[in-house]
Amino acid sequence: MSTTATPVGSVDEAPEPSRRRGRRRLAHGAEAASHRSPAMTVAGYVGMLLVVLVVAVPLFWIVVTSLKHRQDIYVQPAQWLPDPATTNNYHDVTTRIPFLRYLRNSVIITVVLSLTKIVLGVLSAYALSLLRFPGRGVVFVVVIAALMVPNQITVISNYALVAQLGWRNTFQGIIIPLAGVAFGTFLMRNQFLSLPTEIIEAARLDGAGPLKLLWRVVLPMSWPTLVAFSLITVVNEWNEYLWPFLMSDDERTAPLPVGLTLLQNNDGVTNWGPVMAGTVLAMLPVLVLFLVLQRQMIKGLTAGAVKS
Repeated sequence: MSTTATPVGSVDEAPEPSRRRGRRRLAHGAEAASHRSPAMTVAGYVGMLLVVLVVAVPLFWIVVTSLKHRQDIYVQPAQWLPDPATTNNYHDVTTRIPFLRYLRNSVIITVVLSLTKIVLGVLSAYALSLLRFPGRGVVFVVVIAALMVPNQITVISNYALVAQLGWRNTFQGIIIPLAGVAFGTFLMRNQFLSLPTEIIEAARLDGAGPLKLLWRVVLPMSWPTLVAFSLITVVNEWNEYLWPFLMSDDERTAPLPVGLTLLQNNDGVTNWGPVMAGTVLAMLPVLVLFLVLQRQMIKGLTAGAVKS
């Protein structure tokens, strides 16, 4: 009677080469980090400092100028701190122009346009990534091509079309031509493609339809990317200037960036105090929104970068 002995540890030996490769990669990464020269570290911190200065110094100067008296703005050499500080410029913003009307218009345009772009971006990305239909590849190529076309190229044709429709100085004339979602479709499609296929297939086997699959499974796993997409969209629409400037004639539809241009004098000398004060007030909503959602935004922008 003979028995065939099973080699001890044969089950565990199969994945051993992959484990060794993983250890070697970790050791190589740790060794590379430990051998990083101090000069490279210093150069990295210097680069970060320069980037911070490039971004922070103009913002600091805008805030400081908004708190200065008019005669102090043009002093040479320039004063980096207001002496004395004043809030009269912020009062001038609300009295020289109908600031609240422009603010209302910005909120309406940003909310409606952002919601439209988010909904269309999510639905189109879901269709291009997880649904099967003829011509899907062609549609995606068209979306990519739209990313390469600057909005300024289509201004003349869109203006002629909107003028023919009688939509000048209306909210629909401002919102509808800006409702394209090429970037959002591209970003959300990459995120949906990075999701585990096992979870998607399990949900389908459990009887989840397309909309239920999107709402209950896909979107909860894509929350960081959705937040990043939403934040980028809100900031872009809040700061939109060229198209609303061409479409609006007065405070009935003009957003805040267009209204702030009325603070500039046409007699050759601009009182930059109220202009900077209006800029600060226009920046505050999106700045607070970014500070609250910055972590989710960073996670969302990097979520689809590495696919396991």
